[in-house]
Amino acid sequence: MSLLLPDSGLLFWMVLIFAIVFFILAKFGFPVITQMIDKRREYIDSSLRLAKEADEKMSKMTEEQARMIAQAREEQNRILKEAAQARDNIVRNAQEQAQDEARKIIAEAKVRIEAEKESALRDIRSQVALLSVKVAEKVIRQDLSSDKAQMDLVYKMLDEVSSSSKKSDKN
Repeated sequence: MSLLLPDSGLLFWMVLIFAIVFFILAKFGFPVITQMIDKRREYIDSSLRLAKEADEKMSKMTEEQARMIAQAREEQNRILKEAAQARDNIVRNAQEQAQDEARKIIAEAKVRIEAEKESALRDIRSQVALLSVKVAEKVIRQDLSSDKAQMDLVYKMLDEVSSSSKKSDKN
């Protein structure tokens, strides 16, 4: 027997066994293998389809997230602007109130100062009047000890009053 050329009997049995194995594989093995390949292909196709859907959903979610972030930033900016305006209004109102309060305090101080000034002037006038009376009293006592000096003083005062009344009549 040669290794390159087998016997015809051996060749017959080899072909027969190959045909039987092929038939059994064609009848029972190939459909199962084909079915498994088809299932695997369907699984891969469905996985690819699901991956595409997931990718699309992910891109939509990313867009939605970006939109929501933009809205949140806009809202944040709006709130910050409103807070700044409220702060400015509060500061402005506080300044106005402080200015009003300062004006009131200044007005009250002016009134008090004026009242104190008037009171001081009244006190000074009364003290001056008292001093004048005391001085006049001392002067009169010394100069008017005689009747003649008293009469001279009376005539002199009458002359002064009459001359001042004449001047006011001319004006």
